[in-house]
Amino acid sequence: MSKTALITGSTSGIGYTIAVAFAQAGYNIMFHGLEENGTKLAGEVTEKYKVKTDFSNANLMHPEEIEKLIKATLEKFDTVDVLINNAGIQYVSPVEEFPLEKWNSIIAVNLTAAFIASKAVWAGMKKNGFGRIINISSVHGLRASEFKSAYVSAKHGIIGLTKVLGLEGAGSNITCNAICPGYVKTPLVEGQIRDQSKAHGLSEEEVVQKVMLKKQAVKEFIPEEKIAELALFLAAENSSAITGSSYTLDGGWTSQ
Repeated sequence: MSKTALITGSTSGIGYTIAVAFAQAGYNIMFHGLEENGTKLAGEVTEKYKVKTDFSNANLMHPEEIEKLIKATLEKFDTVDVLINNAGIQYVSPVEEFPLEKWNSIIAVNLTAAFIASKAVWAGMKKNGFGRIINISSVHGLRASEFKSAYVSAKHGIIGLTKVLGLEGAGSNITCNAICPGYVKTPLVEGQIRDQSKAHGLSEEEVVQKVMLKKQAVKEFIPEEKIAELALFLAAENSSAITGSSYTLDGGWTSQ
């Protein structure tokens, strides 16, 4: 029987690339996101890869909607074998100007939602004797940058949650690991490049090399496909001894 993967924030960017990679590998996919084209994307993946899919636009700001997301996935597919907590939001501001509502939103989506979703799938994974939880953290789960107090705090928190779930899943064949990418050229980052180019009077290439990738030894964006490949490896049956760990794809950022 095919396994099912639920990937939050999977209608664009890293999450969508991961979802397609898992569909290619034969997983049924529960797509999730706030984009209106989610149902269409899910249908296209079903047609192309001959797997079952569904879509939910649950708002991860609200705990009850996260629980409904898990319930809907279980009703459609019977199990959640792989949970990938990928959805995230960002806001950049000096700490003295950082709005409390932005802090609360980032913590809710980037950290609390991962806890609630993991909690909701835990009993089923334990009953089935198999579960893989993969948290998409960030290099900012291991290092800090200025003006990102909420994001850095949430991503550091995800690393801590990963370790605890890894310990608690031991003995039940439930693993939990985190992936920590450096800069990935998603639509969100492309927008940041354009904005910083205008703000600093730099060309977009100068923004990429002198601002975006300044801390990476390898001055290239991290390919989304490499993140998906690592997620597939961590989700595999034979990855049961790998748990509570964090894996960097950061172009050497954390080596410095």
